Amino acid sequence: MSSTWGMIAGLILAIAAFVYTFWPENSFASQRQKTRLDYLLERKEQLYENLRDLNFEYRAGKYPEEDYAAQRAVLESEAAQLLSEIDYLQQA
Repeated sequence: MSSTWGMIAGLILAIAAFVYTFWPENSFASQRQKTRLDYLLERKEQLYENLRDLNFEYRAGKYPEEDYAAQRAVLESEAAQLLSEIDYLQQA
């Protein structure tokens, strides 16, 4: 009779593990929608990281001076526009 109880316990454990693993969660429904400001703040962090990476790669000798200056100007211009829009949205 102990092997029957062992089989039942194993079956219950297997079903519980299966249900726990594949049970759908509704946590995605509880996430809040991103606002334009949230998106812009994330983009600002990305731009700053890109600028840090660009500076590091330039110092490592991976970028010629002309390419570095052009890429840096593009990133700084985009960052300035982004900061302007962030300021506008935070004041509104």
